[in-house]
Amino acid sequence: MPTVVRIGSYRFFFYAGDRDEPRHIHVEREIAVSKFWLVPVRLQHSNGFGRSELVKVENLVVAHSEKMKEAWNDYFAN
Repeated sequence: MPTVVRIGSYRFFFYAGDRDEPRHIHVEREIAVSKFWLVPVRLQHSNGFGRSELVKVENLVVAHSEKMKEAWNDYFAN
């Protein structure tokens, strides 16, 4: 599970087995988890995050989406 970035209490990562899916990022904080597609950025699913916190997390994904897409491309380049 490569961690792309940590921001505050959030960890943004993807799984090594995610290669066959469109580019996306998983986000976790304690027991809350979510998954965002990166192109375009949109929520795929979430469990444990409230609505206002999801807005905050989505804004973080948007702000760091280029780094996240680059990390995805670098990791799955083979």
